[in-house]
Amino acid sequence: MSSPLPLPADFNPETFMLKKETENGVFHESRAGARLAAQLVASGTAQDLKLAEKVLEVVLSCQELDPNDPHYGNFYWMLEDSVVQDLNAAQFCLDHLIPMMLEHADRLTADLQAKIKEAILLGLNEIARLDVLVAYTNICLLDIVNTCLGGELLKSEQLMKRGYQKLQNWMAFTDSNGTAFEFNSPTYTNVCIRALHKINKYSASEEARVRARTAAARLGLSAVLHIHRTTGRWAGPHSRAYHPSVLCETPPELELVQTWLGDKAIPGWLTDGLESLSYPLEVRETASKERHLTLTTYQTDSFALGVASKEYSGQSDVVMLHYHCPGADKPGVLYTRYLTNEKWLGDFYHATDRTKSRNILDEGQFYGVQHANKAIGLYTPGNPGLIHSAKLCLILLGVHKIEEVYLDEAKLEAASFESTSDELVTLASGDIYLAVKPLRRSKLGKKAPMRLVERQGDLVLELYNYLGEEKSFWELGWPGFFFQGKPQCGFYLEVAARADYPDVLSFIRMVKSGSFEESTEQAQTFDGTQERCYSVQYQRDNKRLGIEVDLLNWTLKKRWTEGGELDWPMLESPVAKQNASGVIEVEGARLECLPESAWLYANPTTDTYVAGYHGTTPTSLTLSLPTSTVQVSNMSTGTLIWQKGKVSADALSPGEIHITQQKEKR
Repeated sequence: MSSPLPLPADFNPETFMLKKETENGVFHESRAGARLAAQLVASGTAQDLKLAEKVLEVVLSCQELDPNDPHYGNFYWMLEDSVVQDLNAAQFCLDHLIPMMLEHADRLTADLQAKIKEAILLGLNEIARLDVLVAYTNICLLDIVNTCLGGELLKSEQLMKRGYQKLQNWMAFTDSNGTAFEFNSPTYTNVCIRALHKINKYSASEEARVRARTAAARLGLSAVLHIHRTTGRWAGPHSRAYHPSVLCETPPELELVQTWLGDKAIPGWLTDGLESLSYPLEVRETASKERHLTLTTYQTDSFALGVASKEYSGQSDVVMLHYHCPGADKPGVLYTRYLTNEKWLGDFYHATDRTKSRNILDEGQFYGVQHANKAIGLYTPGNPGLIHSAKLCLILLGVHKIEEVYLDEAKLEAASFESTSDELVTLASGDIYLAVKPLRRSKLGKKAPMRLVERQGDLVLELYNYLGEEKSFWELGWPGFFFQGKPQCGFYLEVAARADYPDVLSFIRMVKSGSFEESTEQAQTFDGTQERCYSVQYQRDNKRLGIEVDLLNWTLKKRWTEGGELDWPMLESPVAKQNASGVIEVEGARLECLPESAWLYANPTTDTYVAGYHGTTPTSLTLSLPTSTVQVSNMSTGTLIWQKGKVSADALSPGEIHITQQKEKR
């Protein structure tokens, strides 16, 4: 006989909900209650079902039931609320209630079933009215899974049609760029993978299931390419991340991806990439060509460095470094923020979670470029308002992990200094050397120092634009009458494995042997029509890395390396590529199909090759391998998988598969 579900330690028997305590009080999340109810119903003992009824009654009481409310049918985020604040509450609550009803509705009383179905219908109507943009990736996918499955549960053709169509719309939008717009997020990629898995698990529509599996394969591939095996962490940059994951206080994301594989939320062939990719590995993906939003990640056995071309939001980690620290329980981490008024963790209120401990939000705007272990980052304050300080912070977790600090070639006795110049700063920590060279910096007042300080146990390199009396800046306002461009505050960063140099001074001198070129066009008061370009380039040993921005309009003009101007690849790496040209070549394998969005993963060492076709038009598809050629006469959205000579297709309307052995070359 099965036992009742063990209740979590935060269960509150007075409210029948899970209790959340913050510095601002005690709260009870409606979505957490919905999750608990679904778990109790799944457990299914008489005791569980009795408690589930009580929990569900409380959860349903959190729904806005006044038809005059503009968010009629949505849910209060907290039991303590009386108005709808977070518009995503309905999505998160229905994400638990709908699968519960599909699997175990018969375990509930008829009266309660009717109440829940009515609540689901009201919630889905609100979701349809909100009609979230396809760019809001995780919420769009929750909209899709809730509407598809909710429509099937309620037998609503209108809802089902809306859900299936939105899945196609989201895939088309994502496929026009490469990766998800809400890219490379340790938190929200998991939401997306889980949503797609629920479609595959529960939907009655074979077409929706195939599309969901195809999309999950592509998102899973991106995730696998960003899991740094040495540290187990999700290599940056991140579109959105919460501070516990930045601090590595959460379990290594390697375990999360392994859980996906175990649950079959992503295809099993991705184990190949998770376990056998060789380093160094550089991966480039684009989240939005229109918005010039791309990400680069470079991984070695010692470290993983990632830089975004621009910020996604204040929750972004635009520059992220993970590195191995022998003997430490956590890896070393570097991340960046632009901050005003000396803010730090505890100064940013997260309204949804009712706490100030979730994030250090980035208050700056950013453009960046990376190639391999080198990067240039350009920051400017976002909307400073009334401030007494404005600075760029490069933050290293754990001052105790920093073994040596150099200012130019002088070793410092203590990990702290203040300087009015912009010398090269170099640190030795764990398995790496890290060099940071401040670039041209606008001084908005009498003081704009460079400082190395300890803050709450972390080491922070601070590059100030302003430090002084509280004031506003008329000259930074646009529209305005004095605006001559955004303030400059940038840096060059280089990371190297300690094993690559005999000592830290050798690394410092190597960085210094390169040359910096910075050029800023003459200042002019903006009338809305001009440009004022600022360019930076670092060159060494015939290698170049550069970026140019327009300070007046704060737009990215171009980024380049010695190979020329950088483009916006859907996916570019040694082992996987995506484009819409109709031809993709990776590691001796060649994919040919119609010129629509497609990708190819190739690992000759393990004889694993996977082709993904996301096109809307059926295509004949040819996958040419070193030893064989695989041809599919007709294939719509889906994947073609070759593993050690075994071939399978997971696609819409796959035609006949023909395999031809290649003749040996003589």
